[in-house]
Amino acid sequence: MLARANRIVLGEDYRSVVRRGRRSATAHVVVSVVRRPAGAEVPPDGPTRFGFIVAKTVGNAVTRNSVRRRLKAIAHGLLTEVPTGHDVVIRALPAAAQATWPTLLGDVSRSLARGLEKAA
Repeated sequence: MLARANRIVLGEDYRSVVRRGRRSATAHVVVSVVRRPAGAEVPPDGPTRFGFIVAKTVGNAVTRNSVRRRLKAIAHGLLTEVPTGHDVVIRALPAAAQATWPTLLGDVSRSLARGLEKAA
């Protein structure tokens, strides 16, 4: 599970990452990555933070929560690969509900790597 310091919790932070971040998409997820600017509420050299968007188009509440838990577990595993000072929002697409674990892990890893290249 992600620690509180590694989670995006404010709506304005989500909006900021989605609007200003570098996007990378696959069939199952869209990953937005942004480096926090100086003067932000969270310091630029602070821990990497992840946020998750799983809309109703993904499925019913049970399916959405399952997808969100899987994405959180993937993010926890990738936490050490992301440099500090970045915010990442992972948006699940409807196809994520039927994706296997290796497929979802591969898609998130590839999208995150591409997003970090673009954000640098």
